[in-house]
Amino acid sequence: MLNAYPQSRAAAGSLAGQKWIDLVDPTGAERRAFQQAFGLRVPSKADLDEIEATSRLRVENGALYMTAPLIVAAENEPWLPSPTGFVLSKQVLMTVRSGNSAAFDDVAKDCGADPKLESTTAFVRILEALIDRLADLLEASGRDLDEASHAIFRPEHAKELARDTTMLRRLMMRTGRTSERMARIHYTLVCLDRMAKFTVDRSHEWITAEMTTRLQSVSSDIASLVQFSEGLVSRVQLLQDAATGIINIDQNDVIKVLTIASVVGIPPVLVAGIYGMNFKNIHEYDWAWGYQWGLALIVISALLPLLWFKWKDWI
Repeated sequence: MLNAYPQSRAAAGSLAGQKWIDLVDPTGAERRAFQQAFGLRVPSKADLDEIEATSRLRVENGALYMTAPLIVAAENEPWLPSPTGFVLSKQVLMTVRSGNSAAFDDVAKDCGADPKLESTTAFVRILEALIDRLADLLEASGRDLDEASHAIFRPEHAKELARDTTMLRRLMMRTGRTSERMARIHYTLVCLDRMAKFTVDRSHEWITAEMTTRLQSVSSDIASLVQFSEGLVSRVQLLQDAATGIINIDQNDVIKVLTIASVVGIPPVLVAGIYGMNFKNIHEYDWAWGYQWGLALIVISALLPLLWFKWKDWI
């Protein structure tokens, strides 16, 4: 699908004079139409998937060719990166992407009604909208971590949480997904920052001072978001360590109970084994209170280790 902006100029049906051409899953005919109108190449899917910095940022025929993996899904959907290409020149901005994007749609509404739209203005608006969108996603990730932290560190639910391994498993999976999402957001932010700085460096001859200032502001916003995401990553590690520690403590408690039970049970078994040998010269067999004597020894031999553990404050 090919969209051209501003729409007032696009109504004529010709791409000549358009300032922003947005290609969404373009056909071969749409690619050729753009190339014929502006003499610029449309990046292929293989070009968009390149990860080298020199392949993501380059200059061809006086135009800037830039690519970035943008997160285009909604908050309740998987946050999958979608490679997106930008071709920026003084005459036109071309974007090529697959799938829908709320940020692009918002910018398209503004640009469609702007008869004085310029290519650099559309490019800067897209970057600003993408930064706002990524900021919202980071805020959503922060709220997820707040909920996980509230569940893990509430003192009144400590014992209940330690026994509920299913809840801990869900929390660890949730924080793990959040960490993966933030890694994708972080990488997208880095790519957008490179694009902004690359545009300022390579287009200073025809970009306006206002657009340069706005691109520098974009870089500043990205730097603050990167710091925020790094703080969230540290929280993820803390929460996962805390959940793992709670599981280990609960397992240690179980092992401690089993260890105490086995140690306490050894002396009574020894006493019962001695009197169970049935030798005729065991004098206690002839006592009137021999049975009670054996039971008393069993009880005392079990209580002594318990008192020892209590004295050592192990239980």
